[in-house]
Amino acid sequence: MSTPVSVVDNPRALAGEAYPDAMKRLLSHERGEDAFNCISRWPGYAPTPTVQLANLAHAVGIAEITYKDEGGRFGLGSFKALGGALAVEAMYARIRADADVRTSGTPIFASATDGNHGRAVAWGAQRVGCRCVIYLHAGVSPERERAIAALGAEIRRVDGNYDDSVRQAQDDSARNGWIVISDTSYGDYRAIPCQIMQGYTVLARELLDCGVRPTHVFVQGGVGGLAAAMAAHFWEEFGPKRPRLVVVEPENAACLARSAAAGRPVVVKGALDTIMAGLACGEVSEVAWEILDAAADHFVTLPDQAAIEGMRLLALNDPVVVAGESATAGLAACLIASGAADLRKRLGLSNESRVLCIGTEGATDPHSYERLVRRRTA
Repeated sequence: MSTPVSVVDNPRALAGEAYPDAMKRLLSHERGEDAFNCISRWPGYAPTPTVQLANLAHAVGIAEITYKDEGGRFGLGSFKALGGALAVEAMYARIRADADVRTSGTPIFASATDGNHGRAVAWGAQRVGCRCVIYLHAGVSPERERAIAALGAEIRRVDGNYDDSVRQAQDDSARNGWIVISDTSYGDYRAIPCQIMQGYTVLARELLDCGVRPTHVFVQGGVGGLAAAMAAHFWEEFGPKRPRLVVVEPENAACLARSAAAGRPVVVKGALDTIMAGLACGEVSEVAWEILDAAADHFVTLPDQAAIEGMRLLALNDPVVVAGESATAGLAACLIASGAADLRKRLGLSNESRVLCIGTEGATDPHSYERLVRRRTA
């Protein structure tokens, strides 16, 4: 794979240091244990597969590529179930425990989504018997809309991009007294995004429990929540010997890379056109950025074609893995960097590297998957 990519090195990354106490107030092993104890009791819980991509690792001259396949998580198709549904359950329990709030009626939950987070929130609301309103921007496919609606959510379409749908969900919820379950933080809205990220650390715990010890983690960006969760959990686990973290984004929606280059959160405006629907975000989550600004070593941006090639490689590899458009950016970046001498050196890759890639979703839009992958691999 030789698709051109861009790399931003983070001069503020803290290498060789212990996990800061200030960050433990955001994400910690202690609260991660609480999240795991909750999620592991849900019907259908099981650790998702950890797949060794030995053929690909050999082809690019690194020791190991481990791919965490989140496509089967709770039957929802992505890792997002670990966050959105956990936050809904926790908020519902808090409301039920408060007599004053309890008498005001059944809560209504709301969220904006590119697809997977809204599906997780809708599932969480369905589990606790509450109404749910999900905001979708113009770029969300009808297939993903139907999957969310099938869980009982009311769908509201919003003109514009993902960030426009976030603002509409905020405004309507403030007017109607609904509870926003957002995976991105802004202003004083921090507790729920932190809880969502803490849920994501269950994924990292599963990896550690099965013996994965990476030297590098390549993870998709989006608003930064998953990347921050992986960074925090592995940093607290390994301390000064934490793995190198590489955050990967679509070139047309690279809010994290641009923020890293500027040294502060930067908004990417416009349509954010990319097939990587789950990563089409123009504004960073503020609380995630607080972690990534110190924990992410590199930010990589790549074109859509790289993600498509990653999907096709996994469809042909031994074993075969079904991966959606937003699942393979990290893997694609790893393969591209490993095959280019300058990037290989820059990212510290060698024949001893043990790379972890997070396959964040399966084929959450089956029609799109067939169009992009099956017709080219048949």
